[in-house]
Amino acid sequence: MKKLDKLILKAFAGPFLLTFAVVEFILLTHTLLKYLDDIVGKDLGAAVLLQLLFYFSILIVPISLPLAVLLSSLMTYGNLGEHHELTAIKASGVALTRILRPVWIVSMLLAGAAFWFNGHIVPKANLNAYSLLWDVRQKKLALDIREGVFYNGIPGYTIKVDKKVGPNKDILMGIMIYDHTQKSGNATVMLADSGRMFMRFGGQYLGLELFRGHNYVEQPDSRDRSAASFIRQAFKRNMITFSLSSFNMNKTKRELFQQNRMMLNIPQLFHGTDSIQRTLRRERNLLPVRLGGYYTYMRLDTTTRALNRRVAALQIPPSRLPPLTSAHAEQALNRARNVSTFITSSSQRLFEIARDSAEFRIEVYRKYTQSVAVLLMFLIGAPLGAIIKKGGLGVPILISILFFIIFYVFDTMGSKYGREFVLPVGVGMWLSNLILLPAGLFFLYQAYNDSGLLETDFWRRLAQRLPRFPRLRQLAAPTPEASL
Repeated sequence: MKKLDKLILKAFAGPFLLTFAVVEFILLTHTLLKYLDDIVGKDLGAAVLLQLLFYFSILIVPISLPLAVLLSSLMTYGNLGEHHELTAIKASGVALTRILRPVWIVSMLLAGAAFWFNGHIVPKANLNAYSLLWDVRQKKLALDIREGVFYNGIPGYTIKVDKKVGPNKDILMGIMIYDHTQKSGNATVMLADSGRMFMRFGGQYLGLELFRGHNYVEQPDSRDRSAASFIRQAFKRNMITFSLSSFNMNKTKRELFQQNRMMLNIPQLFHGTDSIQRTLRRERNLLPVRLGGYYTYMRLDTTTRALNRRVAALQIPPSRLPPLTSAHAEQALNRARNVSTFITSSSQRLFEIARDSAEFRIEVYRKYTQSVAVLLMFLIGAPLGAIIKKGGLGVPILISILFFIIFYVFDTMGSKYGREFVLPVGVGMWLSNLILLPAGLFFLYQAYNDSGLLETDFWRRLAQRLPRFPRLRQLAAPTPEASL
């Protein structure tokens, strides 16, 4: 490896690692904010939270790589230009394409790694992340008995306390407990002046020690429903134990999630797409056969025409023919309604099957488009950095955010249009890359020719080359005072 390559790669490595870490952190924070309501208040523990962070950080690697390459390449060649190193290298006879080659090779390796990562690691991470997220969503909120609020988080009981005191808020005042375990409504009530709350048996049970209270039980009479007996029992101390097993997080079998398209690799996605396409073709072929059952009256058409010919031959007056009754009209209307309902439900079913096929193909294309985006972002960032000649985190961040927003908007728009059949799925998924590719080639051409793209003279010369707009050329031409 030549010294020039080592110099450029060393200048690229630091900004790339830094920007990749920053982008990962920002996108991971954005992802967790979407599921914040499902996580907060459930006492998940550090192990579960770390697992979620790890799996979601893996999922956003394919999205983080293009932005990291764009920003780091901008910073690398912007720093070289700002410190006049790029000018010195060009003055020694080295072409710009030769200067870009080391980072281009690294970008190709990153694109290949992103493709492999997207096809093998991301589906497994999706399976682990969303199965764990499902278990988290099904878990109840942690035990939280508040003052003056009826709490029904414990199955079979409703608890209300007037006040919580003590250093740990474990001393309760004014306790009311409704027992619904017998499924008899509010027939069993327990009142106590005070009590103490604590955990038992390693946190698996909640102990509630009550002081100075009464039990009220209403027992209906089986013979006379209107009559009921009322039992009141006083106590000085009473111990109640509640099971907290419903607050545990149950593990769902991961096999139940494996058929989702996000959990499949590329061969499995192709197999799933072929299966859905075969189902769609079969449903389309069966549609005329199923629809024919609603038009059985057409089989009587020949008999009706023969009967009409016989009536005409016998010269029977029309007034003597049986009139068309309302029953016939009602029958025809019912058949039309049945046909309309069948067509609506069948078209909806065909649309859902076709949409499932589009979703599978979108996942296949995404494996490729996200990898190619790494090369595209380098093609934009490296020449643009050589043009603007500004390093650091100021201008490169602004430009990177601008182009990434453009890429993200068109990528989202393309996948949506493909899913809704506005565009072919392939065209929709490649839309963002196809739109930004001309911009990358334009920047590469301008950087290769040492064009001052951001200078005023460049745009003045460009306006002077427009023969169809003489007024514009006159405005762009330098004034005599400016020439002096």
